[in-house]
Amino acid sequence: MPGDFVRKPTADGSDTLYSSLLGEAYHSLNGSITESRHVFIEAGLYEHTHQHITIFEVGFGTGLNALLTWQSAVEKGLTIHYHSIEAFPLEPDLAKSLHFPQAAPALAPDALMRLHDAPWDQAVTLDSAFTLFKHKGDALTHTFEVNHDLVYFDAFSPDVQPELWEESFLKRLYDAMNQGGILVTYCAKGEVRRRLQRAGFNVERLPGPPGKREMLRARCQKGL
Repeated sequence: MPGDFVRKPTADGSDTLYSSLLGEAYHSLNGSITESRHVFIEAGLYEHTHQHITIFEVGFGTGLNALLTWQSAVEKGLTIHYHSIEAFPLEPDLAKSLHFPQAAPALAPDALMRLHDAPWDQAVTLDSAFTLFKHKGDALTHTFEVNHDLVYFDAFSPDVQPELWEESFLKRLYDAMNQGGILVTYCAKGEVRRRLQRAGFNVERLPGPPGKREMLRARCQKGL
């Protein structure tokens, strides 16, 4: 992935990173925190009734989804085992420049950098509520060693990373999920919805975050 990302402010006062070469940002310019909370926390994490939840995130990126999840775990009394895969981690200086105001009031001010500074390819217990395992590598060749309750599908769009939206990879995610697991994504394209369905998921359209009409939530109902 080209290293031409620059920091950009978004409508809710939080930052994102934008690539002029790819023509795409990590988050919506209508609000990074607003989008992440809407898609991944409210439509995904809060749909689970379990206290102990294992999450797999496709694309660690800026670390915002992990930060908001850690915040929610502390706030809601959850225990989260958070796995995230990233082929091209951010440079430390770029990560340090990101501004996510009021994203994690229950956490220490250095929480975002603790996520970025955590070593790769090993589990790191950041507190009693949140254990992080960052996998450095290609999601397409990743070996799933545990099954997951929740998948944050936050790859770049199908136009930019089409290989991650193929039915074969979605089926691998399905197979690596627990019964009743949930996958959430900002993408609501009809073909993506159909591929999720063919992979085995029960898929529903939900209202999207500001600037997007819809998003998708897919449930893993094995053997039903």
